Amino acid sequence: MNEQKKENLLTIEDLVVEYDTDEAVVQAVNHVNLQLGRGETLGLVGETGAGKTTIARAILRILPDPPARVCGGRILFGGEDLLALSEGKMRRIRGNKIAMIFQDPMTALNPVETVGDQIAEAIGLHEKLSRADVEKRAVDMLEMVGIPGERYEEYPHQFSGGMKQRVVIAMALACHPELLLADEPTTALDVTIQAQVLDMMDNLKKRLDTSMILITHDLGIVAGMCDKVAVVYAGEIVEQGTTEEIFDHPEHPYTVGLFQSLPRLDSREKRLRPINGLMPDPANLPQGCKFYDRCPFAVPECSQRTPEMREHRAGHFVRCIRTGGEK
Repeated sequence: MNEQKKENLLTIEDLVVEYDTDEAVVQAVNHVNLQLGRGETLGLVGETGAGKTTIARAILRILPDPPARVCGGRILFGGEDLLALSEGKMRRIRGNKIAMIFQDPMTALNPVETVGDQIAEAIGLHEKLSRADVEKRAVDMLEMVGIPGERYEEYPHQFSGGMKQRVVIAMALACHPELLLADEPTTALDVTIQAQVLDMMDNLKKRLDTSMILITHDLGIVAGMCDKVAVVYAGEIVEQGTTEEIFDHPEHPYTVGLFQSLPRLDSREKRLRPINGLMPDPANLPQGCKFYDRCPFAVPECSQRTPEMREHRAGHFVRCIRTGGEK
């Protein structure tokens, strides 16, 4: 799981995304840089509204337009800049080379089409197969995610929440994509079903050698599934590195706060230590460090100077003046 020298499948360079509203310009993603190797899983972690889903939707170019607009940067997939491609070329990539599992299976499925036809539609758009072969592939995908093939003709309302999510995963993996974007794929599920779905996703990813970006709030899921972690705060990556490095040596005060707010079986503390305050308004971001108002280690300089992302340890990058040589 910790192979370091892998060919990069995805490289995001200086990505900036804004939303234009009647009241203000929302700065959703601010100069994000990420790399993902083939077969790797990257966990995007952060609070609601940090910009995680916007990053994933920018990769697929499915941001709502208007109000969203990509103001700068490049998204290189297999050496090709996705932001520079025509819409026709992007349609051939979506669902084929890059697929997405959306957060809520209830809204991701069409209620008036059978689940089999919805999986078959994705296959038929990208694969030159006969109708019989398309249906056979769709049945195979249902069975791959643990749903009997005879349920091909059933509708979404006939499935439980966990089974709906399995259908959505089958749709996403139907064309054996090189990159899978999973946006909190188990949020709507109970804990027992979460574990089953995550275990199935991990096995299928390894079986198909698929790279994955996993968006989640759950650090336990990250520990079990991800090779690398990027911590997102106010549209910026504030810390990134291997999962082992981030969990063993968290450096940014926000990352440390995330870990301290989790219950621990080996701790005798009676109360958790939450991160005080709220994330800044993305329509009115402060100068300097975006975490300044909530940071227990802040000094006056933090409010004036925006820290750069620097390598603190080998492969471990931190955006803080206390680390990475910015002291």
